[in-house]
Amino acid sequence: MLSRRADGYHELLTFLSAVDLADRVMVERIEAAAIEVECDAPGVPLGAGNLAWRAAALLRDEARIAAGARIRIVKAIPVAAGLGGGSADAAAVLTGLARLWAVALPPARRDALATALGMDVPFFLGDGPAVGSGRGERLAPAPPHASVPLVLVNPGFPLGTRDVYARLEPRDFTDGSAVRRLVAALAAGPRAIAACLVNGLERSAARLWPGLDEVKAALVEAGALGAVMSGSGPTVVGVAPSMAGARRIQAALAGRPWRCWVTRTVAAPPLSVTTGGARTGQSWGVAKR
Repeated sequence: MLSRRADGYHELLTFLSAVDLADRVMVERIEAAAIEVECDAPGVPLGAGNLAWRAAALLRDEARIAAGARIRIVKAIPVAAGLGGGSADAAAVLTGLARLWAVALPPARRDALATALGMDVPFFLGDGPAVGSGRGERLAPAPPHASVPLVLVNPGFPLGTRDVYARLEPRDFTDGSAVRRLVAALAAGPRAIAACLVNGLERSAARLWPGLDEVKAALVEAGALGAVMSGSGPTVVGVAPSMAGARRIQAALAGRPWRCWVTRTVAAPPLSVTTGGARTGQSWGVAKR
């Protein structure tokens, strides 16, 4: 977190990577000129409050077509967890509906639509791990590196991104050197990465959720090489020495009142797209720091 901008956003330097924890989004053409959203997770808005719905509406307005679609979202990524699930939904809908409606957008225009939906959305349209700057939407490829075993811990409640950003204090801003050290450590493996973990939003999030340090400490006590909050939280990412080590960490945390996943980073594009008949489905995963 570098500074607060005059336009109300914040100047960022951040590392983003997909993981193999995935939601699934399916889009289908319907006869009515309407946008319908279905989701298996309770409490998820199904209208204009849903980023996937807004992505469909934005693309339809951009293409100036009278088209309809049904969007089905099967959630695996928790909601408002700092894991980018909503942004991934939106990117999946932009990609799937562009194919379904035969809308050909120049890459620059597609990225502009993605940025209008959210600063994380362009990442999900990219090719793999990236370093984000500006408001987070300016992306550069991250250095090549091997997959990193991870344990994700979510305490079971959401943290609002706006609430976390609103509680930033001047002492929370940095010059970005810690993130640059993290990016430089990627090629050196889990131990080097764990020694460089950083998230400039942690102190702000801890003002809303004092239990953050407890989760980080529990991960390390269970065998994680290091732990850091993902995005605006509250999910915490523990770096494991191996996939077997990640499973041992998960087992050690089984008695805690938290949700826990064993996963790993992947170098592939965040969206995986399959097409069948009139239907297009997407799946993805993400963890970001």
